[in-house]
Amino acid sequence: MTRKFKVFHQLQIAYSAVFRAADHRCRAEIGLSTSQLGVLFVLSRKDGRPISEISQALSMGKSSITGLVDRMCEKGLVRRSPSPLDGRVTHIYLEPLGHAALNKGKQLTSRFNDAVLAPFSAQEQDIIERFLFHLADDAEGIIAANNNMEGENADG
Repeated sequence: MTRKFKVFHQLQIAYSAVFRAADHRCRAEIGLSTSQLGVLFVLSRKDGRPISEISQALSMGKSSITGLVDRMCEKGLVRRSPSPLDGRVTHIYLEPLGHAALNKGKQLTSRFNDAVLAPFSAQEQDIIERFLFHLADDAEGIIAANNNMEGENADG
């Protein structure tokens, strides 16, 4: 008999707990939320992105990103610049303070990653990585493929 593990429910609980703790630690150590740090990470891969690209990369709404960027501009972490090609588009660029915060954030998230994976062997870590990429890459298909099982596992 197979064990019924409520993975969907447990993912939600784990996500909330880990990101609540990470957000608290980020605010305490570098004065930024994890969402603001996410904006810095996105810009570090390609500076000068429009808000629409940042919101897509972080799976957040444009209005949420706009508010984050407003607060980040006030702190001197990023700056807005109108697109030379389309006046309706504003690009977001890292400022020197943003680069400094990004470096601190990289160190902090590296510690988070090490702590999350510490109890697991290298082989288990490979499985965790494969599982997480599977979820991220195939989320729509996973959920759609299981639509025909409605009601069977309604409790998560």
